[in-house]
Amino acid sequence: MKIADILTPQRIQLRPSVTSQKRALELLSETLARDAPPKITDAVIFDALTRRERLGSMALGHGVAIPHGRIPGLDRAIGAVLKLQEGIDYDAPDQAPVDLLFALLVPEDTTEEHLALLAQLAEIFSDESRLAQLRARNTPEELMELFTHAPSSYAA
Repeated sequence: MKIADILTPQRIQLRPSVTSQKRALELLSETLARDAPPKITDAVIFDALTRRERLGSMALGHGVAIPHGRIPGLDRAIGAVLKLQEGIDYDAPDQAPVDLLFALLVPEDTTEEHLALLAQLAEIFSDESRLAQLRARNTPEELMELFTHAPSSYAA
């Protein structure tokens, strides 16, 4: 499975005005809940994302964070992107403000797929030229195109 398989332009938000990590996670949770089964609410998603964050920040550095969580009752992996208007404090290892967030949700019992998707995201976000391209794009469709054509050593 590739990143483009779990993402849609409708789950890519550009330039929302967000001033905190909590608000970013709330917005990602609301976005993901629109495409999740009815019992999986934004509150359930927010709880899963914040539970994982309490174990350690999911900020990678270079302005990127990948909050993720396992959700009981979810039947497939789904993702959402926030490209923020301004970076926020996210306890990143390099102390850089985070302006690109990719939230990943996977079914509770998924392990290999979860790790493969996280590895793909880390590979995409560790490429400085791809980061510059993501930051330069102005529509969800343009960002989706970059994820669609991102090469990956980890696609299953």
